[in-house]
Order: sequence, then C-alpha cells, then structure tokens
Amino acid sequence: MTCSDVQAARRALDREPLAYLVASLRGVGQVDLQPQLLTGALILAALWAGGWRIGLFATLGTLISTATAYALDVDRGSISQGLQGYSGCLTGIALVVSLGHHPATYVLTVVGCVLCTILTAALATLLTPYGLTPLTAPFCLVSGVMVLGAPSFARIWHGAPSPVADPTSGDTGIAFSDLWHAFFANVSQIFLVNSWYVGLIMLVGLAFAGIRVVLAAALGSVAGIVAAWALGAPTALIADGIYGYNAVLVGIAVGAVFLAPTLWNALYALFGAAVSTGLTASITSFFTPFHGHTFTWPFILTTWALMAAVPLLPRLRPAA
Repeated sequence: MTCSDVQAARRALDREPLAYLVASLRGVGQVDLQPQLLTGALILAALWAGGWRIGLFATLGTLISTATAYALDVDRGSISQGLQGYSGCLTGIALVVSLGHHPATYVLTVVGCVLCTILTAALATLLTPYGLTPLTAPFCLVSGVMVLGAPSFARIWHGAPSPVADPTSGDTGIAFSDLWHAFFANVSQIFLVNSWYVGLIMLVGLAFAGIRVVLAAALGSVAGIVAAWALGAPTALIADGIYGYNAVLVGIAVGAVFLAPTLWNALYALFGAAVSTGLTASITSFFTPFHGHTFTWPFILTTWALMAAVPLLPRLRPAA
C-alpha cells in the first residue's frame, strides 16, 4: 500500500462518522420517503419539539438501525439515502409511546431496530421481483409484535396507554378548528404524535424536498379529512389525525415519489389517499379484539396495491 493509499483510507475513516450521522438524518426524512438532509433535520427537530422522549427514541431508533446496516455491510448507497434508518425511527417512537419510558424500553428498542434492518433486507428480497419496496412494513411487523406481546412480561409492561383509538366512538359534527388541527395533525400522526405545530414544522421540512412533495402531503391530508368526514368518522379522531396520516403518506408515495407528475397520476394518488382513510377504520377494527395496532398498515397495503396495478394501467406513468 502506497502513502497515498494510506492517506485516502484515513480520509475515508474521518468521513465515516459524518456519513453515518448524515445517513441517520436522512433516515428520519425517509419516513416520509424523502432523503433530503434538511427535511430529515426539520422533522427530527419537530419530534424533539413534541417531547424529549419522542425525540430521544426517534434519534436512538434511527441511529441503531443505521449502525446495524453498517455492521452487516449493507449496500452503502442504500444506507446513505437513509433507507436503513426510517423503520428504526418509527419503532423507537412506537415503543416509548406504547410501553412508556422504562429501562426495558431501551433494550427493546435496540433489539427491535436491529430486527428492522434485517426485515428490511428480507422484505426487499421478496418484493423486488414485483417492483415493490418494503415501505414501513418492517416497523409495523416489529413494533406490532413487540407491543402485542409486552403485557405478558412483567419487566416490560407497566400499564402504558395504548396509541390505538376506537374508530366507532364520538360525534360526527365538525368545526373549522377541527379541520385546521386535523390538517397538521395528519402529518404529525405519521410519527404517532398528536400536535398541530409538530405537523406544521414537518410540512416546512417537506417543503425543502420540493413543492411537489409538500403539495402531495397537503392534498393527501385534505383527502383524508374529506373522506373521513364523508364516511361519518368521529370528529375527535379526525381532528387528532387518526384517520388522515395514512392518506398523507399515500399522497406523498404515489403522488410525488413512485409516479410521474401527470394529472392522471395525481388523481390516482388522491383516490388512494381516500381509500387508505377507509382502510384505517377497517384495520383498526380488525386489530382491536386482540389489542393490536394499526400503525401505517393502511398506507402500506394501499400503496402496494396501487403500485402493483400500475403496469397494467397505461394511463399511469411510473417515475423515471
């Protein structure tokens, strides 16, 4: 090895910690399917603004999943784009929200985030032949299983409140204050946070990813509100973003990431956003008898179905 080779290796090692932190920030943004650094940074700042526990476990989850990907020598391009960190981010949040802030929650976060990286690889292997991606399925599988099993273990379960809401309770009248709160809460509830100002900060972060992205998120939120109201969903749950967060994700995924910017594609994305709203109630009702959690399953199932149909729908054009 020449002197220049040694110097190049040292420079690479010096850059590695910075690359790890950048990849982790992008992992936060990839929850909303956006790898932009500023987007991830603002979303993470919003999570810390929503509470130090949420911010801490979102940070830990992303760092652990990303570090696991490095340790397992996952493709560096995938890591640098944040594709190995986003499920860990959501898993950390889901565990602290569901189980509370206890020592056992830290241990489960480490285990869960390692599993997220492994499941991301497994699902990518299974789905790639069909032109689909894992989306947030690793998070849903890992967090769903852990939270479902937690009450059986005394060292883990502390009677923490469940983030699952009953889709059948409450009145269906809606006021303007409910509407604007829902518009922003739909964005924050992607991260299991019910806060209009957290959602506002996140929308600002999405704006740094491009006008098309923030418009897709905004239109997805509106579609979720309209669909939930039209179906007669309880006002309190609409205002809290319970019915709309999956619509935001579908709007971004289908309307701004996977399909080209055409009118037909935009209408397809809005249709999917509305469908995911109805599916949210169905999946919540399915999970309720055994205390399961909806998380982002409506987004995943809706997006998989919509994107799997695209090759046989000539009016729709995939992104280049």
